[in-house]
Amino acid sequence: MIVIVDYGMGNLGSICNMLKRIGTTSIVSNSIEEIQKATKLILPGVGAFDAAMTRINESGLREVLNRKVLEDKVPVLGICLGMQLLTYGSEEGKLPGLGWIPSQTKKIPAEERLKIPHMGWNITHRSSLSPITKGLDQEEIRFYFVHSYAVSVDDPKYSILQTHYGINFDSGIQRDHIFGVQFHPEKSHRFGKKLLSNFVEL
Repeated sequence: MIVIVDYGMGNLGSICNMLKRIGTTSIVSNSIEEIQKATKLILPGVGAFDAAMTRINESGLREVLNRKVLEDKVPVLGICLGMQLLTYGSEEGKLPGLGWIPSQTKKIPAEERLKIPHMGWNITHRSSLSPITKGLDQEEIRFYFVHSYAVSVDDPKYSILQTHYGINFDSGIQRDHIFGVQFHPEKSHRFGKKLLSNFVEL
């Protein structure tokens, strides 16, 4: 059972609909009991880092998520803010993140010719092999982004995709069964559909 974790911040319906399009059922839930039964987890998110971590910490979700991901080794995919929560922390806030992938979330530097947030389609480049980018390796991969903060991994081995917007940043990260993407696969048409299909097939 795929559980899309509802901690009150995210476009949950569009992710659920995209999974439905690829023939996969999922549930949206903040129930600890249902999350405990999950065979895969998706951690979406739109909004502020500290607000998200506060909700996760105060709801009791952090304990069950740590148990499922770190002990039971259930595959998890963080999307947008959900990816940033996988890091040690963010320049946007003060609270520590989940810390599942050695990385930091940093503000995209403002430049005169660049609009912040980074919004719209952009090209990503594969930085290392990953099962969730299988079948996308030889294409010009384009995804839809909306973000003002970006992830930088502590070691290049954790980067699977990179994107340039003023700076190079890690738009896809992985540590074993833990995955994160900065873009919105549910809004990225065939590219996002393929990436989510790969995650489902893990």
